[in-house]
Amino acid sequence: MRCIVTGGAGFIGSALVKELLRTGWDVDVVDDLSGGKFCALKDTLLVPAHPSKSQKYNNFFVCDFSDSAILKRVREDYYDVVFHQAAIPRVSYSVENPVKTNEVNVGKTLALMSACKGHVSRFIFASSSSVYGGAETLPIETHFVKNPKSPYALQKSVIEDYCQLFSNLYSLDTVCLRYFNVFGPGQYGDSPYATAVSSWCYSISHNKPLRSDGDGTQSRDLCYIDNVVSANILAALSTSSFSGDVYNVCCGDQISNEEILNHLLVRYPDLEVAHAPWREGDVMHTRGDFSKTTKDLGYKPLVKFWDGLERTLEWWTLT
Repeated sequence: MRCIVTGGAGFIGSALVKELLRTGWDVDVVDDLSGGKFCALKDTLLVPAHPSKSQKYNNFFVCDFSDSAILKRVREDYYDVVFHQAAIPRVSYSVENPVKTNEVNVGKTLALMSACKGHVSRFIFASSSSVYGGAETLPIETHFVKNPKSPYALQKSVIEDYCQLFSNLYSLDTVCLRYFNVFGPGQYGDSPYATAVSSWCYSISHNKPLRSDGDGTQSRDLCYIDNVVSANILAALSTSSFSGDVYNVCCGDQISNEEILNHLLVRYPDLEVAHAPWREGDVMHTRGDFSKTTKDLGYKPLVKFWDGLERTLEWWTLT
């Protein structure tokens, strides 16, 4: 099977690339390195230490995923599957930069999808649980009405709608995977937009206070990276046909920031916590229902939160 992974040097993309290569896929990677890092793939790809833009190194393209060279390869039937992981992520960043994030997350994604019609067997879109907004009923099922609370969430929702439209209008097989708060090894925490787990690991490793937004009671269905990789490959290998079908990729659990912080404080008693205001655009609670994902794709979480946290702390050499 031949595929391309957009955002393949990012946290999720690089983990997916490694597993695809391990299991025998023919993989191309495209990443403009605005967020991804070459070192994420240092064990799998032969790339230079100081890459140039708009170049191809073995199976790695250093460019935007909507670059003409990439779209040309898609139109020339190089790929069976497109795993579209690239995006400008983070809810809070999209609140501050709605135009910039829309250009990438909607405009450039639409250009890629347009190139795919009639030329790839399946387009797999990395969507987000943020499309649900602050659901009042938990667990969140895929049939719940979407209610995005941020530009990022709205952008993901719009592409989901485009996936369904492209399937109906152009017969492009499309799948949308709604990720719930992904974490794990390879996720860096040195950005103000970093997720809580990666940010706290970074702070511990650098002897800095752990930032806690709000009162800590907000909770998330935190999904370890291996679960997300598994869901993508299951979606790619499924013999079913898809027309923008949406699937939750989650664990069905609900862990609060306060629980995680207390665990870390017991483990590392010298830690300090720096309290901060609520982050604009964030929802209070998430917990997903993955029964449809199991039924249609055979998905089951491979790693639950506390085991995943332990593996993540090990990666940060904090154990």
